[in-house]
Amino acid sequence: MIIAGLMTGTSADALDVVLADFIHDDGDELSVRQAAGLSELGVRILASREVEFDQQLRRDILRLLEPADVPLSLVSSVDARLGRFCAQAVSDLCTETGVEAELIVSHGQTVRHDITEGAVTSTLQIGQPAWIAEATGAPVLSDVRARDVAAGGQGAPLVGILDSLLVGDVEAPIAVLNLGGIANITVLAPERAPLAFDTGPANALIDILARRITKGEAGFDRDGELAARGRVDEELLEQLLADPYYQLPAPKSTGKELFHADYLDGFLEPRTHLGEHDAIATVTALTARTVADACHAHGVTTVIASGGGTRNPTLLGRMASELGPGITLTSTDQAFGLPEGAKEALLMALLGWLSWNGLAGTEPNLTGAAHSSIAGRLSPGRGPLNLPEPLEARPTRLRILDR
Repeated sequence: MIIAGLMTGTSADALDVVLADFIHDDGDELSVRQAAGLSELGVRILASREVEFDQQLRRDILRLLEPADVPLSLVSSVDARLGRFCAQAVSDLCTETGVEAELIVSHGQTVRHDITEGAVTSTLQIGQPAWIAEATGAPVLSDVRARDVAAGGQGAPLVGILDSLLVGDVEAPIAVLNLGGIANITVLAPERAPLAFDTGPANALIDILARRITKGEAGFDRDGELAARGRVDEELLEQLLADPYYQLPAPKSTGKELFHADYLDGFLEPRTHLGEHDAIATVTALTARTVADACHAHGVTTVIASGGGTRNPTLLGRMASELGPGITLTSTDQAFGLPEGAKEALLMALLGWLSWNGLAGTEPNLTGAAHSSIAGRLSPGRGPLNLPEPLEARPTRLRILDR
């Protein structure tokens, strides 16, 4: 089954698109054979692409991510424009590759993820899926977080399912790390249920300062060059580390509702002497320290990283130092043969495969929900929905196949 996965994260800089072929029929090189008790699923990444947003769309998305009130007309406008943008992006990739997607899974843009006393009370992703279904003729799965929230879960991070299937059984604790706008890890340890949670900001605060330093010309710290010019202010770092979020138990989630520009300015404004490069060096150190602290707390011996933050050598160098010599830091490319930029879009495609086959895409130990749930809602394509007979059990391994 060929599924297109579409993902835009908290950095709101681009849309990640992947075309993935899930192989599970008897006779294929890897299969899911329920009757025989075998549970390995293969996936071949046919194509992947990062499509940058146009400047106006990105500015409007970023405006929605700030904690200020916004007109409902802006929410409606971005919902439609992002839907059309996603439709064009996946249509272009399918046309160029000659591949027709049987299902498209669109995460949309999270514009609200509200948390009260540790419980998620609402989550909102926009990017109207009807535009995608209309343009492509394929059914579209969207709104993949809401059901888990309704079941009492955090609705994030959802990547724990993918991480568990990629890693399988382990002999020592491993953390699979994503460095997007927010950093999250999945901890996999022997004889323990997997655990997933947001550790705190990854690029969220770094991006704010990068835009300020470059006067809007750069939306992120390219190659970590800006942070490399500064020195970490240890006093400011300790103040940032005192945020109560870092002490909350897992599972937990966060977003730009907490880690936004006004939040950061509350720390920076009293420190008028602090240079802009020292400030970005310090928030880079914050990301590295909070990830390392979370890994140390769970006895992790290996960290497998992905996401835009892996393209920042200053961040990775600081993280390696914070993790210490006893912990190996590697990438999804090296560990699984999975390009770091394609991972979260592949997660969307996997959730689509699971939902299409009647299988849950969440687990209580990963999100804190009362029970597992099938993710998302389906928008029909040109024809009626025709779902297959549900499978009885979810695969226990996912293998990345050569293209």
